[in-house]
Parts: sequence; C-alpha cells; structure tokens
Amino acid sequence: MVNLGVDMHKLCERLFPICRSITGDGFRESLDILRNELDLQDLKTFEILTGTKCFDWEIPREWNIRDAYIIAPDGTKICNFKASNLHVVGYSTPVDKEVSLEELQEHLYSLPEQPDAIPYITSYYKERWGFCISEVEREKLISGQYRVYIDSDLKDGSLTYGELIIPGESKDEIFISTYLCHPSMANNELSGPVVTAFIANWLSSLQSRKYTYRIVIIPETIGSIAYLSRNYKTMKERVVAGFNISCIGDDRAYSYLPSKEGNTLADTVATHVLKYSHPDYIRYSFLERQSDERQYCSSGIDLPVCSVMRSKYGCYPEYHTSLDDLKLVTPSGLLGGYNVLKKILESLEMNETLCTTVLCEPQLGKRGLYPTISTKESNSIVKDMMNFLAYCDGSKTNLEIAEKINAPIWTLEDTIKKLKEANLLRTVA
Repeated sequence: MVNLGVDMHKLCERLFPICRSITGDGFRESLDILRNELDLQDLKTFEILTGTKCFDWEIPREWNIRDAYIIAPDGTKICNFKASNLHVVGYSTPVDKEVSLEELQEHLYSLPEQPDAIPYITSYYKERWGFCISEVEREKLISGQYRVYIDSDLKDGSLTYGELIIPGESKDEIFISTYLCHPSMANNELSGPVVTAFIANWLSSLQSRKYTYRIVIIPETIGSIAYLSRNYKTMKERVVAGFNISCIGDDRAYSYLPSKEGNTLADTVATHVLKYSHPDYIRYSFLERQSDERQYCSSGIDLPVCSVMRSKYGCYPEYHTSLDDLKLVTPSGLLGGYNVLKKILESLEMNETLCTTVLCEPQLGKRGLYPTISTKESNSIVKDMMNFLAYCDGSKTNLEIAEKINAPIWTLEDTIKKLKEANLLRTVA
C-alpha cells in the first residue's frame, strides 16, 4: 500500500507540468495519460462543441497556449510560461506588443499577503490578457518599455470530458466526479483525478460489484453543468450516492462537505467512515460549497452528492497559488485519501437490508458461532453479533444498524458472513 502512494505521487509528477484549462489540448493529454497509465480503456472521451447550450450556460471557445513571457527593459525574461504555466492568466487572448510599466501593471496579478507565491488567475468569460507574478518580483520592476508576448488561440472548438461506466449487478449507481481543468497545482487539481483514477482501477479489478459505478473526469463548473445537461434524467433515476473528489492529497486533515440537506446515503456513509477512521475530521456546511457539488445539489437536480477531501479548497494557505506543489501533496497524503474513499465504497458494497430467520435470539452455540472460551475480544464479537441481530428486522440497512450499535460497518463483515452461512439472515428485497 505504501508503494501505491508512491505510484500516485509519480503520476502527479508526470501530470504536473501540463497546462490544463476548462478546454484545450492540455485537458485531453492529461485524460489520455490517466487512461493509459491505469489501463482504463473503457474511459470514454466526449467532446461538446463551442456554442452548445447547456441549461443556462453555453460551451465557451476552446483555449490553447504555446508560450508566453515578458521582456523587461534590461532584456531579462520574466513571467516565463515555460518556467511556470501559472504565470499566464488562464484564457488570455494573444498579445505581442510593447507597453509601459504603468500599462503593464494593469495586467499584472500578485499576492502582497503571500509575496513569494504566483497566484492562479483565470478569465474564462471575458476576453483579456494578463500575467501572474510574485509580489517579490513585481516590486523589482523598473520604469521603461516591456515587451509582452502570449502565443495562444481562443477559437471555436469543444469542451472535453471523460466518462467511465463500470457495471455491477444492479443498475443502481454510485457516482464519482472529479475535475482536471487546473494547470500546475497539486492538491487543488491533480490529487482528485489521480486518486479517482486509482480507485477506478481497483473497482475494475473486482470480480463482482453490487453497484454500477459512474465516474466522470470533467472541467469544473462548466463541465459538471454540461454533463448534467446530457445525463441528469438518468442519474436522478439511478444514482443512490455520489461523491465530489477534490483536494485529497495533503497530510493535514480530512474534511467533509454535506449534500444540500445532509441526509443522503452518501452523507451517512462518508461521515460513518470518517468518524471511525479519522474522528478529528472537519465537517463543513453546505453553505461553504465552492466546487461541483454546487451543480449536483442544485434545485431541480438534487443528486445525493457530498464532498470528501483532505484540506478543503480555499481553506489552506497554498490554495490557488504556486505553493500548491508536489511537496504539499505527498505519497502518504494521497494514500490516506485513497483509503478513505475505498473504505466508503466498500461500506456501500456491503450495505443491504437483512432480516433474521428465527424468532427470539438464535442458539449460536449449536452453530459454532459462540466462543467456547471467554475473552475480552470474543465478548466484543458476540456483543456486536447479538446487537446486530437485534436490529435485523428488515427495516434497517447494515449501515443504519452499524451506526445504531456504534460499530464500524467493516468490522461486522465477517459476522454478517457467518450469520448468512448459518442461514440466520435473509436479504429483504
């Protein structure tokens, strides 16, 4: 498992230099790498043309960039795109001209409160050009003429997204969504799609699955809106639980943001797993949402989707800056995020409604289910078994019972298996 964390971090390293945006070749290249590195050949690519209406939105023009920089009066090259793609405002229009320092300042963005950081700035829906620079470097600028150069295209094209459907025994679906539209940032970008891709690889390897899994890798906001515009009717019929996966690769915290009402199966299983595996997790309010749960839980869509994270977007100092790098995201951080999501899905897979087949308590001893030697451990096992049976009346799911008897659902797996083998439990349709 340690190697799994290292493997995820290596994939982050490979993806990190690529300049991604809500459209463009960087997104496509990154999606192809995820598909090929993890042998997810059923991960399909879809394109939606510029101008396509998606509810109240419209697919924007496609943006691609090859190079950008500023030449200072002394000939020094600054804000070099090839050194850091964060130096260019996302969706900048092409420009090649000389400007004064005064005019240049109107197109520069920096963070005085974080003087060493390059900020991440975008302008998707209003045409402009701009550069991002650390405050330290900005203060060094001298009077004179500067050459500004951005070699980019903004023209009709398409928006790209990936979809992977992993079939299960049921048509009921578990939905997992992550986004791939940010340039070189590690936690608020690469951790989500990388952990999700590794989860998809694990799900695909299972011999059987109760649920069907719908996994999407999209550009944030416009991507979820576009995807819903094509699929929301089917999703409202089939999705029983969904998870927005973002910022899941650092070592600091575990975080949870609920669905709109906070009472869905997704909320129940996410809080159950976090409560027992990381009891110090941070619970946020739905009012603090900023990612694609805004679309999935919007009025009229109302999907059962919550967000599971390590340090929540917008709540750690490196967020949306060049400081969100491959040192912030670690192999152990990625592995921790992966394990929580895996445990959530395993808990859903073993969640069902059961009913006892006998009246009163069953005689466990004659079935070899009662320990012949009493120990602290055996007493705990018997207690959980009897408590579980007490609530198996066909009205509660395994997850609801686990919550009721204060036991992690995964610790009941062997008990449930033995009770089924002894014909003491039956499944309620």
